[in-house]
Amino acid sequence: MTNDRWWAPWSETEGASVLHVDLTPDPDREARAVSLLDDAEKSRRNRFLSARARREFALCRAALRISLSQRLGCAGRALSFDCLEHGKPFARVDGRRVEAAFNVSHSGRHGLIAIAEHGCLGVDVEERVAQRDLEGIGSMVYGPLERRLLGTAAGGDRVRLFYRLWSMKEALIKALGTGFSLSPSRFEIPGPMLRGARSGVFRFPHLPSQEWRLLDLGERRFAAALAYKLPCGG
Repeated sequence: MTNDRWWAPWSETEGASVLHVDLTPDPDREARAVSLLDDAEKSRRNRFLSARARREFALCRAALRISLSQRLGCAGRALSFDCLEHGKPFARVDGRRVEAAFNVSHSGRHGLIAIAEHGCLGVDVEERVAQRDLEGIGSMVYGPLERRLLGTAAGGDRVRLFYRLWSMKEALIKALGTGFSLSPSRFEIPGPMLRGARSGVFRFPHLPSQEWRLLDLGERRFAAALAYKLPCGG
């Protein structure tokens, strides 16, 4: 990755393309990213209280803006963004909503952007932080089987499992698009994936007729996951 480009293709699936965004502090990159934002985005960036949050927003949004405009074949100035009721974003070109789907996540020095032609998708990335209250958080977000599995793990294995499960749950919730109106403790990751499988088909308990593809994209640097809705019969 050259100094003037802070994102690159990272993973390609049948459901989406995923880009990795380098969020390492770099004043020149951040200045270029800010210059690519529109007035509404600059205003939103300036409302963040911390320099880190402003940097993460600018670098991820500029990378999304460039990548999405290239995919849609439109000028960057024609592209704008809006949000649905629960905060799920969508894009407009010259004021008209487009079908292209996208989702963004960032943690620490890593960002991920997932883009698809259409549909519902969610992506999540989590840097693993051993000092967090894993037991307390786990009691609120994991179901009975997931809690038992975490209870049998120890040390680094427990940290890795915690964030692996959390990234998959977060990706599913983001794909669904209803925010945390659905508690993550109300559903569990598919059994084969709890046992180590890297992909599987998932159904929310309250939407049994809808199928979602869930992918564990985690690697050495971070836990990560992608979820997207399968077409009927898919």
